[in-house]
Amino acid sequence: MSSISTDIKPKKHYEILDGLRGVAAIIVVAFHILEAFNGGSRFKQIINHGYLAVDFFFLLSGFVVAYAYDDRWTKMTQWEFYKRRLIRLQPMVIMGMIIGAIFYYFQASDNLFPMIANMEVWKVIVTMIVGFTLLPIPPSLEIRGWGEMHPLDGPAWSLFFEYIANILYALVFRKFSNKVMSVFVLIFAGMLINYTVFGPKGDVIGGWSLNFEQINIGFTRLLYPFFAGVLLCRLGKLIQIKGAFWVCSLLITIVLAMPRIGDENSLWMNGLYESFCIILIFPLIVAIGAGGVIKNPLSLKICKGLGDISYPIYITHYPLIYWYTAWVVDNKVSLQDGYLIGIGVLIASITIAYLCLKLYDEPVRNWLQSKFQRRKEVA
Repeated sequence: MSSISTDIKPKKHYEILDGLRGVAAIIVVAFHILEAFNGGSRFKQIINHGYLAVDFFFLLSGFVVAYAYDDRWTKMTQWEFYKRRLIRLQPMVIMGMIIGAIFYYFQASDNLFPMIANMEVWKVIVTMIVGFTLLPIPPSLEIRGWGEMHPLDGPAWSLFFEYIANILYALVFRKFSNKVMSVFVLIFAGMLINYTVFGPKGDVIGGWSLNFEQINIGFTRLLYPFFAGVLLCRLGKLIQIKGAFWVCSLLITIVLAMPRIGDENSLWMNGLYESFCIILIFPLIVAIGAGGVIKNPLSLKICKGLGDISYPIYITHYPLIYWYTAWVVDNKVSLQDGYLIGIGVLIASITIAYLCLKLYDEPVRNWLQSKFQRRKEVA
Protein backbone atom coordinates (compact mmCIF):
# COMPACT_ATOMS: atom_id res chain seq x y z
CA MET A 1 0.00 0.00 0.00
CA SER A 2 1.19 3.48 -0.79
CA SER A 3 0.21 6.34 1.45
CA ILE A 4 -3.29 7.81 1.34
CA SER A 5 -3.81 11.54 1.14
CA THR A 6 -5.38 12.98 4.29
CA ASP A 7 -5.87 16.56 3.15
CA ILE A 8 -9.56 15.62 3.08
CA LYS A 9 -11.13 16.99 6.23
CA PRO A 10 -13.40 14.55 8.11
CA LYS A 11 -17.11 15.29 8.11
CA LYS A 12 -19.46 15.09 11.04
CA HIS A 13 -21.05 11.77 11.87
CA TYR A 14 -24.75 11.16 11.67
CA GLU A 15 -25.02 9.93 15.24
CA ILE A 16 -28.59 8.70 14.84
CA LEU A 17 -27.67 6.58 11.82
CA ASP A 18 -24.80 5.09 13.84
CA GLY A 19 -27.24 4.22 16.60
CA LEU A 20 -29.77 2.71 14.20
CA ARG A 21 -27.07 0.50 12.73
CA GLY A 22 -26.40 -0.79 16.25
CA VAL A 23 -30.10 -1.40 16.95
CA ALA A 24 -30.42 -3.40 13.73
CA ALA A 25 -27.22 -5.38 14.45
CA ILE A 26 -28.46 -6.47 17.88
CA ILE A 27 -31.80 -7.49 16.35
CA VAL A 28 -29.85 -9.60 13.84
CA VAL A 29 -28.15 -11.47 16.70
CA ALA A 30 -31.51 -12.06 18.40
CA PHE A 31 -32.98 -13.20 15.07
CA HIS A 32 -30.19 -15.76 14.61
CA ILE A 33 -30.53 -17.01 18.19
CA LEU A 34 -34.26 -17.59 17.76
CA GLU A 35 -33.71 -19.13 14.32
CA ALA A 36 -32.46 -22.24 16.12
CA PHE A 37 -36.05 -23.00 17.16
CA ASN A 38 -37.88 -22.59 13.84
CA GLY A 39 -37.39 -26.20 12.71
CA GLY A 40 -36.05 -25.02 9.39
CA SER A 41 -39.26 -23.18 8.50
CA ARG A 42 -39.17 -19.48 7.62
CA PHE A 43 -42.89 -19.37 8.44
CA LYS A 44 -42.28 -20.20 12.10
CA GLN A 45 -39.38 -17.82 12.68
CA ILE A 46 -39.63 -15.44 15.64
CA ILE A 47 -38.52 -11.88 14.77
CA ASN A 48 -39.46 -13.11 11.33
CA HIS A 49 -37.97 -10.40 9.14
CA GLY A 50 -34.70 -9.93 10.99
CA TYR A 51 -32.80 -10.74 7.80
CA LEU A 52 -34.02 -7.45 6.29
CA ALA A 53 -31.45 -5.74 8.51
CA VAL A 54 -28.90 -6.61 5.82
CA ASP A 55 -30.90 -4.65 3.24
CA PHE A 56 -31.14 -1.78 5.73
CA PHE A 57 -27.36 -1.90 6.18
CA PHE A 58 -26.86 -1.70 2.42
CA LEU A 59 -29.03 1.42 2.23
CA LEU A 60 -27.24 3.00 5.17
CA SER A 61 -23.92 2.21 3.57
CA GLY A 62 -24.87 3.80 0.26
CA PHE A 63 -26.04 6.93 2.04
CA VAL A 64 -22.89 7.23 4.15
CA VAL A 65 -20.50 6.47 1.27
CA ALA A 66 -22.13 9.15 -0.89
CA TYR A 67 -22.06 11.62 1.99
CA ALA A 68 -18.41 10.93 2.74
CA TYR A 69 -17.00 10.76 -0.79
CA ASP A 70 -19.28 12.25 -3.46
CA ASP A 71 -17.65 15.69 -3.27
CA ARG A 72 -14.10 14.45 -2.72
CA TRP A 73 -13.14 12.85 -6.01
CA THR A 74 -11.09 15.87 -7.07
CA LYS A 75 -8.92 15.28 -3.99
CA MET A 76 -8.43 11.52 -4.13
CA THR A 77 -7.91 8.67 -6.57
CA GLN A 78 -9.98 5.52 -6.85
CA TRP A 79 -7.20 3.54 -5.21
CA GLU A 80 -7.19 5.96 -2.26
CA PHE A 81 -10.94 5.41 -1.93
CA TYR A 82 -10.48 1.63 -1.92
CA LYS A 83 -7.74 1.85 0.70
CA ARG A 84 -9.93 3.96 2.95
CA ARG A 85 -12.73 1.42 2.70
CA LEU A 86 -10.35 -1.48 3.29
CA ILE A 87 -8.92 0.17 6.40
CA ARG A 88 -12.44 0.68 7.72
CA LEU A 89 -13.81 -2.79 7.00
CA GLN A 90 -11.08 -5.36 6.49
CA PRO A 91 -9.56 -5.67 10.00
CA MET A 92 -12.83 -6.99 11.45
CA VAL A 93 -13.30 -9.32 8.48
CA ILE A 94 -10.00 -10.94 9.45
CA MET A 95 -10.99 -11.09 13.12
CA GLY A 96 -14.35 -12.64 12.24
CA MET A 97 -12.58 -15.44 10.34
CA ILE A 98 -10.16 -16.03 13.22
CA ILE A 99 -13.00 -16.29 15.73
CA GLY A 100 -14.83 -18.60 13.32
CA ALA A 101 -11.80 -20.90 13.13
CA ILE A 102 -11.37 -20.91 16.92
CA PHE A 103 -14.99 -21.95 17.47
CA TYR A 104 -15.20 -24.32 14.50
CA TYR A 105 -14.58 -27.67 16.23
CA PHE A 106 -16.82 -26.72 19.16
CA GLN A 107 -19.71 -26.62 16.67
CA ALA A 108 -19.51 -30.32 15.78
CA SER A 109 -22.98 -31.84 15.47
CA ASP A 110 -24.15 -35.25 14.29
CA ASN A 111 -27.41 -33.76 13.08
CA LEU A 112 -26.41 -30.31 11.83
CA PHE A 113 -22.70 -30.27 11.00
CA PRO A 114 -21.52 -33.89 10.62
CA MET A 115 -18.53 -32.79 8.52
CA ILE A 116 -16.84 -30.97 11.39
CA ALA A 117 -15.79 -33.93 13.55
CA ASN A 118 -13.55 -35.41 10.84
CA MET A 119 -12.45 -32.22 9.12
CA GLU A 120 -8.69 -31.86 8.66
CA VAL A 121 -7.17 -28.89 10.46
CA TRP A 122 -5.31 -27.74 7.35
CA LYS A 123 -8.59 -27.31 5.48
CA VAL A 124 -9.92 -25.10 8.25
CA ILE A 125 -6.73 -23.01 8.17
CA VAL A 126 -6.88 -22.66 4.38
CA THR A 127 -10.55 -21.65 4.60
CA MET A 128 -9.65 -19.05 7.23
CA ILE A 129 -6.84 -17.60 5.10
CA VAL A 130 -9.08 -17.43 2.02
CA GLY A 131 -11.70 -15.82 4.24
CA PHE A 132 -9.23 -13.07 5.12
CA THR A 133 -9.49 -11.95 1.48
CA LEU A 134 -13.30 -12.25 1.35
CA LEU A 135 -12.96 -14.34 -1.81
CA PRO A 136 -15.96 -16.70 -1.88
CA ILE A 137 -15.53 -20.44 -1.50
CA PRO A 138 -17.57 -22.67 -3.87
CA PRO A 139 -19.95 -25.24 -2.32
CA SER A 140 -17.67 -28.08 -3.48
CA LEU A 141 -14.90 -26.86 -1.12
CA GLU A 142 -17.12 -25.86 1.78
CA ILE A 143 -16.17 -27.30 5.20
CA ARG A 144 -19.49 -27.01 7.03
CA GLY A 145 -22.18 -28.40 4.76
CA TRP A 146 -24.44 -25.38 4.44
CA GLY A 147 -23.00 -24.27 1.10
CA GLU A 148 -21.84 -20.91 2.44
CA MET A 149 -19.23 -18.85 0.61
CA HIS A 150 -17.72 -18.09 4.04
CA PRO A 151 -18.36 -21.17 6.20
CA LEU A 152 -16.36 -19.92 9.19
CA ASP A 153 -18.32 -16.67 9.40
CA GLY A 154 -21.55 -16.80 7.42
CA PRO A 155 -22.51 -13.08 7.54
CA ALA A 156 -19.29 -12.18 5.70
CA TRP A 157 -21.22 -12.80 2.46
CA SER A 158 -22.80 -9.36 2.85
CA LEU A 159 -19.35 -7.76 3.15
CA PHE A 160 -18.42 -9.47 -0.12
CA PHE A 161 -21.35 -7.69 -1.78
CA GLU A 162 -20.57 -4.48 0.11
CA TYR A 163 -17.15 -4.43 -1.52
CA ILE A 164 -18.73 -5.00 -4.93
CA ALA A 165 -21.06 -2.05 -4.31
CA ASN A 166 -18.11 0.17 -3.37
CA ILE A 167 -16.27 -0.82 -6.56
CA LEU A 168 -19.35 -0.17 -8.72
CA TYR A 169 -19.80 3.21 -7.04
CA ALA A 170 -16.16 4.22 -7.57
CA LEU A 171 -15.92 2.96 -11.14
CA VAL A 172 -19.28 4.02 -12.58
CA PHE A 173 -22.15 5.23 -10.43
CA ARG A 174 -20.43 8.20 -8.78
CA LYS A 175 -20.21 9.76 -12.26
CA PHE A 176 -23.96 9.60 -12.90
CA SER A 177 -26.22 12.61 -12.62
CA ASN A 178 -29.17 12.38 -10.27
CA LYS A 179 -31.50 11.77 -13.22
CA VAL A 180 -29.46 8.86 -14.51
CA MET A 181 -29.04 7.50 -10.99
CA SER A 182 -32.82 7.71 -10.51
CA VAL A 183 -33.37 5.61 -13.63
CA PHE A 184 -31.04 2.91 -12.35
CA VAL A 185 -32.61 2.98 -8.89
CA LEU A 186 -36.05 2.49 -10.45
CA ILE A 187 -34.73 -0.44 -12.50
CA PHE A 188 -33.20 -1.98 -9.37
CA ALA A 189 -36.50 -1.48 -7.51
CA GLY A 190 -38.27 -3.32 -10.32
CA MET A 191 -35.77 -6.19 -10.04
CA LEU A 192 -36.46 -6.38 -6.31
CA ILE A 193 -40.24 -6.38 -6.75
CA ASN A 194 -40.03 -8.96 -9.52
CA TYR A 195 -38.05 -11.33 -7.33
CA THR A 196 -39.97 -10.89 -4.07
CA VAL A 197 -43.54 -10.62 -5.40
CA PHE A 198 -43.35 -12.87 -8.46
CA GLY A 199 -40.43 -15.08 -7.44
CA PRO A 200 -40.46 -18.59 -5.99
CA LYS A 201 -40.01 -17.76 -2.29
CA GLY A 202 -41.76 -14.50 -1.45
CA ASP A 203 -38.77 -13.07 0.40
CA VAL A 204 -35.17 -11.91 -0.06
CA ILE A 205 -33.60 -14.61 2.10
CA GLY A 206 -30.30 -15.71 0.56
CA GLY A 207 -27.17 -14.43 -1.08
CA TRP A 208 -24.58 -16.41 0.84
CA SER A 209 -23.62 -19.16 -1.61
CA LEU A 210 -21.47 -19.15 -4.73
CA ASN A 211 -24.02 -20.37 -7.27
CA PHE A 212 -26.16 -18.60 -9.83
CA GLU A 213 -29.36 -18.55 -7.77
CA GLN A 214 -27.72 -17.17 -4.63
CA ILE A 215 -25.55 -14.65 -6.46
CA ASN A 216 -28.70 -13.39 -8.19
CA ILE A 217 -30.36 -12.97 -4.80
CA GLY A 218 -27.30 -11.18 -3.47
CA PHE A 219 -27.26 -8.64 -6.30
CA THR A 220 -31.03 -8.18 -6.07
CA ARG A 221 -30.65 -7.36 -2.39
CA LEU A 222 -27.64 -5.12 -2.93
CA LEU A 223 -28.36 -2.91 -5.92
CA TYR A 224 -31.56 -1.10 -4.95
CA PRO A 225 -30.81 -0.27 -1.31
CA PHE A 226 -27.17 0.73 -1.79
CA PHE A 227 -27.74 3.05 -4.73
CA ALA A 228 -31.05 4.30 -3.33
CA GLY A 229 -28.98 5.33 -0.31
CA VAL A 230 -26.56 7.16 -2.61
CA LEU A 231 -29.45 8.93 -4.36
CA LEU A 232 -31.16 9.80 -1.08
CA CYS A 233 -28.00 11.47 0.17
CA ARG A 234 -27.59 13.43 -3.05
CA LEU A 235 -31.18 14.66 -3.05
CA GLY A 236 -30.85 15.85 0.54
CA LYS A 237 -34.52 15.33 1.31
CA LEU A 238 -34.13 14.84 5.04
CA ILE A 239 -36.93 14.90 7.59
CA GLN A 240 -36.67 16.68 10.93
CA ILE A 241 -38.79 15.45 13.82
CA LYS A 242 -38.38 15.37 17.58
CA GLY A 243 -37.06 12.16 19.11
CA ALA A 244 -35.82 10.97 15.74
CA PHE A 245 -33.58 8.22 17.11
CA TRP A 246 -36.31 6.65 19.22
CA VAL A 247 -38.93 6.96 16.47
CA CYS A 248 -36.59 5.34 13.95
CA SER A 249 -35.55 2.62 16.40
CA LEU A 250 -39.21 1.76 16.95
CA LEU A 251 -39.85 1.69 13.18
CA ILE A 252 -36.91 -0.56 12.38
CA THR A 253 -37.83 -2.89 15.25
CA ILE A 254 -41.43 -3.18 14.01
CA VAL A 255 -40.31 -3.85 10.43
CA LEU A 256 -37.83 -6.56 11.45
CA ALA A 257 -40.08 -8.18 14.06
CA MET A 258 -43.16 -8.35 11.84
CA PRO A 259 -44.51 -11.93 11.56
CA ARG A 260 -44.48 -13.64 8.18
CA ILE A 261 -47.33 -12.35 6.02
CA GLY A 262 -49.34 -14.98 4.16
CA ASP A 263 -48.61 -18.69 3.87
CA GLU A 264 -47.17 -21.15 1.35
CA ASN A 265 -50.10 -20.47 -0.98
CA SER A 266 -49.74 -16.67 -0.93
CA LEU A 267 -46.02 -16.01 -1.04
CA TRP A 268 -46.54 -12.78 -2.96
CA MET A 269 -48.06 -11.13 0.11
CA ASN A 270 -44.84 -11.37 2.09
CA GLY A 271 -42.84 -10.37 -0.98
CA LEU A 272 -44.96 -7.25 -1.31
CA TYR A 273 -44.35 -6.41 2.35
CA GLU A 274 -40.59 -6.78 1.99
CA SER A 275 -40.49 -4.71 -1.19
CA PHE A 276 -42.54 -1.99 0.52
CA CYS A 277 -40.16 -1.94 3.50
CA ILE A 278 -36.95 -1.91 1.47
CA ILE A 279 -38.10 0.53 -1.20
CA LEU A 280 -40.06 3.01 0.94
CA ILE A 281 -39.80 2.44 4.70
CA PHE A 282 -36.02 2.07 4.93
CA PRO A 283 -35.31 5.30 2.99
CA LEU A 284 -37.90 7.03 5.19
CA ILE A 285 -36.12 5.82 8.33
CA VAL A 286 -32.75 6.97 7.02
CA ALA A 287 -34.17 10.36 5.98
CA ILE A 288 -35.59 10.86 9.49
CA GLY A 289 -32.40 9.60 11.15
CA ALA A 290 -30.13 11.82 9.06
CA GLY A 291 -32.39 14.82 9.57
CA GLY A 292 -32.66 14.38 13.33
CA VAL A 293 -30.58 16.13 15.97
CA ILE A 294 -29.68 14.66 19.34
CA LYS A 295 -29.62 17.14 22.21
CA ASN A 296 -29.80 14.73 25.14
CA PRO A 297 -26.29 13.66 26.26
CA LEU A 298 -27.53 10.21 27.30
CA SER A 299 -29.13 9.57 23.91
CA LEU A 300 -25.90 10.70 22.26
CA LYS A 301 -23.89 8.22 24.33
CA ILE A 302 -26.35 5.44 23.49
CA CYS A 303 -26.09 6.17 19.77
CA LYS A 304 -22.31 6.30 19.88
CA GLY A 305 -22.06 3.05 21.85
CA LEU A 306 -24.46 1.24 19.54
CA GLY A 307 -22.72 2.59 16.47
CA ASP A 308 -19.28 1.57 17.75
CA ILE A 309 -20.21 -2.08 18.29
CA SER A 310 -22.60 -2.42 15.32
CA TYR A 311 -20.07 -3.68 12.79
CA PRO A 312 -17.98 -5.78 15.23
CA ILE A 313 -21.05 -7.56 16.60
CA TYR A 314 -22.43 -8.25 13.12
CA ILE A 315 -19.21 -9.74 11.79
CA THR A 316 -18.20 -11.76 14.90
CA HIS A 317 -21.42 -13.14 16.41
CA TYR A 318 -22.17 -16.01 14.03
CA PRO A 319 -19.56 -18.53 15.26
CA LEU A 320 -21.50 -18.52 18.54
CA ILE A 321 -24.74 -18.97 16.60
CA TYR A 322 -23.37 -22.08 14.86
CA TRP A 323 -22.55 -23.56 18.28
CA TYR A 324 -25.88 -22.55 19.83
CA THR A 325 -27.94 -23.88 16.93
CA ALA A 326 -26.09 -27.20 16.99
CA TRP A 327 -26.69 -27.50 20.74
CA VAL A 328 -30.42 -26.79 20.34
CA VAL A 329 -30.86 -29.24 17.45
CA ASP A 330 -28.78 -32.09 18.90
CA ASN A 331 -30.44 -31.93 22.30
CA LYS A 332 -33.93 -31.07 21.01
CA VAL A 333 -33.98 -28.02 23.28
CA SER A 334 -37.23 -26.04 23.42
CA LEU A 335 -37.35 -22.26 23.49
CA GLN A 336 -38.58 -22.42 27.07
CA ASP A 337 -35.54 -24.45 28.09
CA GLY A 338 -33.00 -22.69 25.91
CA TYR A 339 -33.82 -19.00 26.13
CA LEU A 340 -31.48 -18.34 29.09
CA ILE A 341 -28.53 -19.76 27.17
CA GLY A 342 -29.69 -17.70 24.21
CA ILE A 343 -29.57 -14.55 26.34
CA GLY A 344 -26.07 -15.60 27.37
CA VAL A 345 -25.11 -15.89 23.68
CA LEU A 346 -26.43 -12.38 23.07
CA ILE A 347 -24.44 -10.99 26.01
CA ALA A 348 -21.33 -12.90 24.93
CA SER A 349 -21.70 -11.59 21.38
CA ILE A 350 -21.87 -8.00 22.61
CA THR A 351 -18.90 -8.57 24.94
CA ILE A 352 -16.75 -10.14 22.22
CA ALA A 353 -17.66 -7.30 19.84
CA TYR A 354 -16.69 -4.66 22.40
CA LEU A 355 -13.38 -6.35 23.22
CA CYS A 356 -12.58 -6.72 19.51
CA LEU A 357 -13.40 -3.05 18.98
CA LYS A 358 -11.22 -1.71 21.79
CA LEU A 359 -8.34 -4.19 21.81
CA TYR A 360 -8.05 -4.86 18.07
CA ASP A 361 -10.17 -2.92 15.58
CA GLU A 362 -9.56 0.64 16.75
CA PRO A 363 -5.81 0.17 17.39
CA VAL A 364 -5.29 -1.59 14.05
CA ARG A 365 -7.22 1.02 12.10
CA ASN A 366 -5.35 3.81 13.86
CA TRP A 367 -2.03 2.15 12.97
CA LEU A 368 -3.06 1.63 9.34
CA GLN A 369 -4.21 5.23 9.07
CA SER A 370 -0.96 6.54 10.53
CA LYS A 371 1.09 4.32 8.23
CA PHE A 372 -0.82 4.65 4.95
CA GLN A 373 -2.40 8.09 5.19
CA ARG A 374 -0.35 11.23 4.69
CA ARG A 375 -1.00 14.86 3.94
CA LYS A 376 -0.32 16.01 0.42
CA GLU A 377 2.59 18.34 0.20
CA VAL A 378 1.52 21.87 -0.63
CA ALA A 379 3.69 23.46 -3.29
